[in-house]
Amino acid sequence: MAKKSVEKYIHEILDANGAMLFSVIDPVDYKSEKEAIKTAEAVIKGGADIIVLGGSIGAQGELLDNVAIGIKDVVDSPLILFPGNIATITKYADAIYFMSLLNARNPYWITQAQMLSAPLIKSLGIEPLSVGYIVVQPGGTVGWVGDVNVVPREKPKIAASLALAGEYLGNRFIITDTGSNPKLQHMGPVPKEMVRAVSSAIKVPYIVAGGVTTTLDLRLAYSNGADIVQIGTAFENADNAYKRALAFSKIVKEEGRKKIKG
Repeated sequence: MAKKSVEKYIHEILDANGAMLFSVIDPVDYKSEKEAIKTAEAVIKGGADIIVLGGSIGAQGELLDNVAIGIKDVVDSPLILFPGNIATITKYADAIYFMSLLNARNPYWITQAQMLSAPLIKSLGIEPLSVGYIVVQPGGTVGWVGDVNVVPREKPKIAASLALAGEYLGNRFIITDTGSNPKLQHMGPVPKEMVRAVSSAIKVPYIVAGGVTTTLDLRLAYSNGADIVQIGTAFENADNAYKRALAFSKIVKEEGRKKIKG
């Protein structure tokens, strides 16, 4: 795509359509770089709006560069980095989640990693998207790596307060994420009560991530206030990622229209 503000692009689509669908590609989780690139292409063709690239462990260096280049060759939508640490950066991306892990116990994940990576991000010309990141139980890999005081699933007010604090600190997006852990997938996505509480507390775009695997999960996230839903595993494990994206994007359009009318 032509060089333009990714943040502006997101706001334009939200204003026009009411909702968006992001697809996470963690290249470490795929059998090959080719498979990761193929999935990214399929989900965009199926209706996803943006590819988010990265992961908690190992998504860096030559692997990250190669997959980013490959995705940019076949996809015309923005490519956003989802960094697991300061090494998860490639010059081939359009933007990066410049995240502060709001419920981390270790201040490294709140401000220090950001300080260490900021000069590189600026020198590479990657657009920083200021994100307040909140990890919800069970937390998965990111919960362990980020030394997180995970938000209990039955405590929506804690998540809402963290989100509001993140907005007041200047974050222009808020993400709640249950983390990646297939063995705990039965716990489901961020509870609808928590989504509703967070969305009611903030005015910036709200991204729900983790555990959304069905069209019902997706519909509940939007109907309870999510502006954007970010999906990884459901596309990665699909027999046909294109068809799954088509089914999911239909829900996005339906729920987005409701938001516009509402």
